[in-house]
Amino acid sequence: MMKRDECLKTLARHRTDEIVVAVYKAAQDWIHISPGDLNYTFTGAMGQGSSHALGLALGRPDKRVVVLDGDGSLLMNLGSLVTIAHAAPKNFVHCVCENGTYETNGAVPIPRAGEISFTGFAKAAGYRKTYEFKDLQEWDRELPRILKEDGPVLVALKMEPGEDYPEDFRRLYDIRYRDAFRQALAKR
Repeated sequence: MMKRDECLKTLARHRTDEIVVAVYKAAQDWIHISPGDLNYTFTGAMGQGSSHALGLALGRPDKRVVVLDGDGSLLMNLGSLVTIAHAAPKNFVHCVCENGTYETNGAVPIPRAGEISFTGFAKAAGYRKTYEFKDLQEWDRELPRILKEDGPVLVALKMEPGEDYPEDFRRLYDIRYRDAFRQALAKR
């Protein structure tokens, strides 16, 4: 099992100019681990990370979009998997931070934690490729190739909490960061 912060640091090391959509705990960690104008972060819309990322991927097919979704969050919008597979954006990498809990809501276990397969859901929905990682070195080794593959791709990342980064809701919603994202997104 990987620590979330180490898993996200690995992504940050391999990141070039990808748009990263991060929700809930991943968003709180990501703003500290990989600050940048192409970060689209939010909380408060459980299940909507994949849908927001799909819109960005369709709107900017020239840029790779990586969504850092939670397993509990994705369970709230499983139908998005079928919509994403149908739209078939080649620039879409869907990472599910799988820890078996609704972590933001007090680490309440998700239904059938450890018994369901997010890669299985994605395959059944029609994603082109799926991966599952429990080992940080394997994730680090395979990530560069995954970031170049035609999507949609779903990556289940088996993880547990790592370093506890401070929550900064003001940063997540500050209009200056939203404006910087809009400007970075508009650049061709």
